[in-house]
Amino acid sequence: MFDHPIPRVFQNRFSTQYRCFSVSMLAGPNDRSDVEKGGKIIMPPSALDQLSRLNITYPMLFKLTNKNSDRMTHCGVLEFVADEGICYLPHWMMQNLLLEEGGLVQVESVNLQVATYSKFQPQSPDFLDITNPKAVLENALRNFACLTTGDVIAINYNEKIYELRVMETKPDKAVSIIECDMNVDFDAPLGYKEPERSAQHEENTDVEADHSGYVSDIGFRAFSGSGNRLDGKKKGVEPSPSPIKPGDIRRGIPNYDFKIGRITFIRNSRPLVKKVEEDESGSRFIAFSGEGQSLRKKGRKP
Repeated sequence: MFDHPIPRVFQNRFSTQYRCFSVSMLAGPNDRSDVEKGGKIIMPPSALDQLSRLNITYPMLFKLTNKNSDRMTHCGVLEFVADEGICYLPHWMMQNLLLEEGGLVQVESVNLQVATYSKFQPQSPDFLDITNPKAVLENALRNFACLTTGDVIAINYNEKIYELRVMETKPDKAVSIIECDMNVDFDAPLGYKEPERSAQHEENTDVEADHSGYVSDIGFRAFSGSGNRLDGKKKGVEPSPSPIKPGDIRRGIPNYDFKIGRITFIRNSRPLVKKVEEDESGSRFIAFSGEGQSLRKKGRKP
């Protein structure tokens, strides 16, 4: 009847309300503490059935809204194993939405742009104790699907929870961080104070320094120390060191004529003392010049 078939109009937007609970309320033998370490929620199987019939884009991203407090955030989905009419959220996400256990939350499917830049502000100066904070944050963000400006996310590192506020995201206030190349920057932690530095007074080099308090060295004196008695009694006479005359200065003893503020460079070494040459006759070698000796004494013949 028609040359071209009329396309059917499908609703490509998922929107419904759930009662939300924290992950600790999730029944089951398995420990689901991994949900608390990320930014994804657990939804009922009926949501997966409804989403599969809609023309939505992947990955599945959702906008969570608390209409009572007019607070909203964005998240991804981890599993579809919750009870019908219930969804489970990380505790930090419920705090951002000002939700209590069993509160109503509006869940809508959205499409977000890929992140290129984000800025975080640690909520405690303890975050500075981490050796490589960027690597720790990069590893923690693998469990997140998106970021929203104004949210306070929680990451777990070394069995300690650190909270970071999302100060800025580009190119939009809500961005997707799945398979993206994002630049990360940090703001000063909340409550951080710069360490006070003591004022350093610079000395004026043009003014000559006052060396009047310097005491001239009297040089090395052997055995100039004071002795002690074994019985603890004080000695009657203390040794008084004899003064050193300038003529007693020998090589190895400092020059006591040195004046403060003057530097003397000795460039020429001292000439070696030449020995007096002996007579040529005494120093010349003569072969067989020794005298012989007889074993028996010389005497007169009978």
